[in-house]
Amino acid sequence: MNRIKLVSRRKHIFSYLLCFLLTIPAFSQVTAPTTGPASTGGQTQAPTQSGNTRGTTQGNSQQGVPTNQTNNPQGKTNAQVGNDGNATDGQNAQEGNDQGQNVDDQGKVNRGTTNALSAAEEAKQVLRNKIYGYSIFANKNFNPIPEFQISTPTNYIVGSGDQLNVYLYNYAEATFELLVNRDGFVTIPKVGNVYVAGRTIEEVRKILIDKLARFTPGLIGNGGQTAQTKLMVTLGEVRTIKAYVSGEVINPGSYELTSLSSAFNALYLAGGPNEIGSFRDIRVVRAGKVITHLDIYDFLSNGKIDGDVRLQDNDNVIVGYYLKRVEIDGLVKRPGLFEMKPGETLQDLINYAGGFSDKAYRGRLKIERITSTERRIVDVPEAQYGQFELLTGDLVHVETVLDRFENIVTIEGAVMRPGNYALENSATLKQLVENAQGLREDAFVGRVNVLRTRTDLTIENISLNFADILNGTVPDLILNRLDQVVIPSKFEMAQSAVITVEGEVNNPKITENEGQFAYTSNMTLEDALLLAGGLKESAYASEVEVVRRKRNSPAGAANAQIAEVYKFNVDRDLTLNSNESNFVLFPFDQIIVRKSPNYVEQQSVFLEGEVLVTGPFSIINKNDKISDIINRAGGLTELAYPEGATLLRRTVVTSLQEATDYLAEEASEQSIKEGRIIGDQPNVKEESIGIKLKSILKNPGSFEDLVVQEGDIIRVPKRLETVQVNGAVLYPTTVKYGKGLNFTDYISQSGGFTVSSLRKSSYIKYPNGNIDRTRRFLFFNVYPKVEPGSELFIPQRAAPSLTPQQAIQTTTGILSSVMTLVVTILAFRTIQ
Repeated sequence: MNRIKLVSRRKHIFSYLLCFLLTIPAFSQVTAPTTGPASTGGQTQAPTQSGNTRGTTQGNSQQGVPTNQTNNPQGKTNAQVGNDGNATDGQNAQEGNDQGQNVDDQGKVNRGTTNALSAAEEAKQVLRNKIYGYSIFANKNFNPIPEFQISTPTNYIVGSGDQLNVYLYNYAEATFELLVNRDGFVTIPKVGNVYVAGRTIEEVRKILIDKLARFTPGLIGNGGQTAQTKLMVTLGEVRTIKAYVSGEVINPGSYELTSLSSAFNALYLAGGPNEIGSFRDIRVVRAGKVITHLDIYDFLSNGKIDGDVRLQDNDNVIVGYYLKRVEIDGLVKRPGLFEMKPGETLQDLINYAGGFSDKAYRGRLKIERITSTERRIVDVPEAQYGQFELLTGDLVHVETVLDRFENIVTIEGAVMRPGNYALENSATLKQLVENAQGLREDAFVGRVNVLRTRTDLTIENISLNFADILNGTVPDLILNRLDQVVIPSKFEMAQSAVITVEGEVNNPKITENEGQFAYTSNMTLEDALLLAGGLKESAYASEVEVVRRKRNSPAGAANAQIAEVYKFNVDRDLTLNSNESNFVLFPFDQIIVRKSPNYVEQQSVFLEGEVLVTGPFSIINKNDKISDIINRAGGLTELAYPEGATLLRRTVVTSLQEATDYLAEEASEQSIKEGRIIGDQPNVKEESIGIKLKSILKNPGSFEDLVVQEGDIIRVPKRLETVQVNGAVLYPTTVKYGKGLNFTDYISQSGGFTVSSLRKSSYIKYPNGNIDRTRRFLFFNVYPKVEPGSELFIPQRAAPSLTPQQAIQTTTGILSSVMTLVVTILAFRTIQ
């Protein structure tokens, strides 16, 4: 019972923690209440309704639109006054609720609803971006508010709050700054009050001329002469008006504007029409009457907007629902959603979309239409674009043109200008060849192929003799669309002739095929050697061979000759004697320049370690031995240990299989590394050869004195005084060499053998690389001799053998199992 209560308490604690974590993002997104005018992206637009704002709506303050307002004279915050004007969960706010949760109309956390609303708003925004005309209202870099420094419009209607600047100039000069009072009058000295409200600037100017003419000389012309004194009226400070934007706009409401603002300015401040608002019929209502209709498409397409009137106080800009909207996609310059007026056709839609793209198929358009029950497809040919009227919800597809030519013929091969040609200008084979600027000199006119594509797209081959067409013995071939004419070349029907130069030449690889050069008529031996870059220093110039194919050997003869060999003595300047000069080569001749038998490049042997002079030493004679190289180096030093000297010999891996086998051997015998593959030369390996240097120096030229080779490395180590013990011993270590100690003594100094030690397979590696194994005499192990610097290796058994006790236990278990099985079988047979 106590356990059940504990689990229940844990569940409650977990629930509280989860609720707290879910409220943290909501707390971070709480917006401060708006107590002043909303920001308009660089301009301040004060809301005209009384009271403070009741919490910001989604993005309104960022778009410069007044937020929804309510009567809140005390300026209560969102935590105190709910969206419905009633008190929300104010107790939590007063008690300092640390969770800081946003509350909805019922004062409850509604996180799932917020996510759903965010998805719906995102979908709306995607739809709005597709509507043609919405971008101009979404672009906050576009400022439709007129500047105050513009020239005074003559048709501007004066109202209370305007300041009029009156200038008299020329014959008489004076300046008046007149403020229109709330009753519509301006006060002029000596004249008195003049009513100007509701009049245009031009009308006010005429009224002032009439009023001031009694006090200003020359203001009115006499006797057909123009007035000597001029009067000009301009605007100073303009008044503020209040206009309403209602209907299907992003942010409907009332706005304070300057008296110079138009209906389009107010519509911009309201964010423009929303996803169901009309862009084609925006009404301006003044005193209960519609005074104008505004069409935004006229502004976007033609740059003019005739219905955009200047607003007056209390004007209402109304945006209704759209009546017809269609979508066009595919290869048009401006795909999207377009609103259509009654009477507009498919051609008007194409014009609104900017016209077709370059690769658009204009011959016929497909329209997806939604009927009262289902969908249907409507095909409209190009001739009917100007008469076809669209319905709301139509989707127009503009596809691409076919990736094919309607009038193409092709010519390839031995002509001057191969390529594609128009069928109208190359109707026959002869005309096509003439348009390709004729045949090349290597053209084979006896057999011309025409590949013709049939109506079912199968290919038909037409072979003809073009020479007969040129001679007029056969009629010219009429070509069809997609015909492909192939005129072969004589060279294409002959094998490419080459010669081959191999051996000791400077540049044996000129083309892709090593040593092969294109054959030309009258090519001589000297020409071929010159193409190959001349002879190397190692070339055996007196025995240059030319191997030629035998082309007329008797067929079927066992001793038939298949090649002829010519030998020449070539000088270094690539000249022959007078009898052999200008030896003309045949196609496919093979020239072989062998290496001189007496030419040997310098070779070196390297000495390392305890010799008097280390470094490379050149091989003087072919039979130079180890002792000769040591003597040239001045002999060994006093610290040298000749018993540990080794010879590293580099050998070339001649085949891939040999390299693979060598690497496998290296991987399987890591403990006996006598050689290695050189990293920078993957086809060369080093092998360690054990030598007896002490015996070699005592008896130079003996059997053990090896002949050195190019790249050999002779290493003479310093005197060694340790022995290394590795493998299956209790403590593998390095032991100081002691004279008179045997193999088992060094094992004892390493802790002795283990239970898993394979004693009979123990071996030793000497400093010079030689290896000696343990031998068996009767029941005894005969271990090898230990020298300074040696390495002892004790292998480990693959699997430890069973002790007598383990063997007895295993055998007893098996016998018990067998006896149990026998008793069970006998009992079963007795029951039966």
